[in-house]
This record gives sequence, C-alpha cells and structure tokens, in this order.
Amino acid sequence: MRPPRLYPIAGVIAGLMLAAAERPAGHEIPSDVTVQAFVKPEGRRLRVAVRVPLRAMRDVNFPTQGPGYLVPADVEPLARDAAMLWLGQNIDVFEDASRIQGTELVAVRVSLPSDRSFASYDEAIGHVTGPRLPGTERLTWDAALLDALFEYPIRSDRANFSVRLDFRRLALRVTTALRFVLPDGTIRAFEYTGDPGVIRLDPRWHQAARRFVTLGFLHILDGADHLLFLLCLVIPFRRVRPLVLIVTSFTVAHSITLMASAAGLTARGLWFPPLVETLIAMSILYMALENIVLGWRGPSHTPLDVRRRWIVAFAFGLVHGFGFSFALGESLQFAGSHLVASLLAFNLGVELGQLAVLAVALPALHLLFRHVAAEPIGGIILSAIIAHTAWHWTADRWKALREFPWSLAEAASLAEVVRWLMVALVLGGLCWRLVAARKRTDAALRDLPQAKT
Repeated sequence: MRPPRLYPIAGVIAGLMLAAAERPAGHEIPSDVTVQAFVKPEGRRLRVAVRVPLRAMRDVNFPTQGPGYLVPADVEPLARDAAMLWLGQNIDVFEDASRIQGTELVAVRVSLPSDRSFASYDEAIGHVTGPRLPGTERLTWDAALLDALFEYPIRSDRANFSVRLDFRRLALRVTTALRFVLPDGTIRAFEYTGDPGVIRLDPRWHQAARRFVTLGFLHILDGADHLLFLLCLVIPFRRVRPLVLIVTSFTVAHSITLMASAAGLTARGLWFPPLVETLIAMSILYMALENIVLGWRGPSHTPLDVRRRWIVAFAFGLVHGFGFSFALGESLQFAGSHLVASLLAFNLGVELGQLAVLAVALPALHLLFRHVAAEPIGGIILSAIIAHTAWHWTADRWKALREFPWSLAEAASLAEVVRWLMVALVLGGLCWRLVAARKRTDAALRDLPQAKT
C-alpha cells in the first residue's frame, strides 16, 4: 500500500496537469493572421480603426464559461489592455515629418466572426462605436474578433501622413490590409506581409522615387541569381568600354519587360513565376558554359566577341526583367500616383546596385587571376563553379515548374508573352544593326583621303 504522505504530492501534480490541460490554446503563436485597418484624417484628428483575431492576443486570459464561451461583461477591460499592448504600441503615425504623440483608444469591441462591418470605413466606425454584443451571445474566444478605434491629434487633414503598422508579433505570418481614406473619399489600398517600414500614404514623387531607388539597389544585392549572371557576363571583360556596353544592354532589356509587367502585358498564371525563375537559372548556366566552351583570351577580346556578349545580355535581360517585376509587384502599391517615376527609380536603383557589385567584383577578379589562378584556368574554374550551382538551381526549379497543370488558356497567355519577347528582340537587333552601320560609315569617312584645300 502506497504511503499516505504521497497523497498530497500526487494531488498537487494532478492539479497542475489539469490546469495545463485547461490552459487556452490562445497562448500559442498563431501561424497566420490577417489584420484589417482603416486610416482617415478628419478635421483635427486622425482615426485608425483596426480589426484583428482575438486569438492573436497572447498572454491575456479572457474569462470564459462553460465550454469556452466568452463572458461579455468581463471581456472589455481586458480587451482594452490587449488592444493597447498588441496594437496601439505598434502603431506610429506621422504628420509631415513629425511623429504624432498622444494615442487615444476611443473604443473596443468584441465581434462575431461573421461580422462584415470592416467592408467600408463608415461601417467599421459605426460598428466599433456602436452597441456591444448582448450578454446572451455565445462566442468562443478563439473565433472572436477584436475591433479597436484609435485617434491622434493633427494640425490639418490635408497634411502629408505616414504610418507604420508593425504587427509582426501577432503571428508567424501577418498580412495587413490597410486602406487610407482621403478627405475627399478617395481610397488607397495597401496589402503587405510583415513590416515594410514607414508607409507614406500619399507620397510626393521624390519620396516615392527615393523608396524605389533603395528597393532596386537592395534587390540586386539580395538576388544571388542576378549577381551570378552579372558575374558571368563580365568575367572575360574587365575593361571599361565593353563593360559599359554589356551592362547597359542588360539594363535596357530588363527595363523593357519590367515596364511591360507593370502595364499588365504579361501572363498571370501561377506557373509564370516558376517558369521565369527556371529560365533565369538556365541563363546563368548558359553564360557559364559559354565562358568555358568558347575559349579564353582574357580581357583582350575582339570587338566581335563584345558584340556577341551584349546581344546575349540583351536577350537574357528580357527574362531577368520579369524576375525583377515579381520583386516589384507588391511594392508598387507604395508608389501612390507616381507609377512611372517609381519604375524609373527602381531601374536606377538596380543600375546603381550593378555598378556597386562591379566595383567590388572587378578588383576581386583581378586579384584572383593574378595571385590565385591565372587566366585562362582561373576563369574556367570560376565559370565551372557557377555552372555547377546554376545546374542544381535549374533542376530544382524545373521540378517545381512541372507540378503546375497547363491549360489552353495558359498556353495562349505564354504565347502572347513570347510574341512580345520576339518583338523586343527584333527591336534590339535593329538597334544593333543601326549602331554597326553607323560605325562602319564613320570608319569609311575617316579612311577617305582628305580633300585638298
């Protein structure tokens, strides 16, 4: 028989196990949460209405009864604390260049999951400031929604406003649907994942341009595939004149398809991004193999070789432009009404990023070929390493691409894209022919004997 002194210990352990079993699952970090928000300046105040699932409010034990139903009378005080902790402290509002102080939580409401009041700003405000749920409403805490209304003092509703809604702590993946309502009723919609930083709700053209220059510059530095392609392009050419021609050709080409994508002239199927990623990997593989197979004469390549390389750079640049557009697609919503300026700024940022990469890569290649492995062996080894990497990328991306089913509509969409690419290639070829003809004419004129005076 078990000694009597063990019974109290067993009772404590059983109690702890029971308490742990009854602990709400809301303390776990949700995997995916969507936040809805409205921002509108009205007279001398700016209103921010936010809706978030109540289950994202961790570390708050909302009182429940029975099988987990909320107690409406006891929820609101805790809901106010939760709204300030998880929402209010993570909202920054700026009027012109000044951060607004003095956050006021005007109202908090617990809502049914079937509530659709956040379909418009007026409905959302009317619901948050309206009557509470009746005490007889049976609502579980993990299905409820929390609505909150914040107000900020402003000098004028015509000022230039910016916000930062950083709700990343709510879940592993947080999607924020933000709508900015201008005083005249115009709505600008934003949807983003994570924290994109400060969002200028009505940016001036120079503010949008500055943001997209930075975006283009960072995209080049973060894109390993674009960096390897650029490296393959310039490994055999380390003189200024051929480099300018090759990199400019690549930039012009990706600018064409980038702007075409922004104008909606590309395929919209789910298969298109993995197709482009596969083609990008294949372009790197081709360039690396061309460096190996076509021989090696170091930086003293003939003009014919340079022309071949910039034509290839133009052709593959069209494909890489689609890749740039995928990175740009979600960010174009932050351009406001300055779409063209933002596209040009993004291209400028990409070009600056390429120049920064070349500024580092060219001295590194020079040192490599001088002190580690001389040409042509050094260039062939480096190209072989890149080819090996690109081959694995191609295989992996091709495998992912094959998972997408094809239909006649998608085939027609792809054919339309191919036609546009062919038009761009023809235009590029015509430009090349015109440049070559101009050079031949200038050379012929220089060779003519000077007329006697």
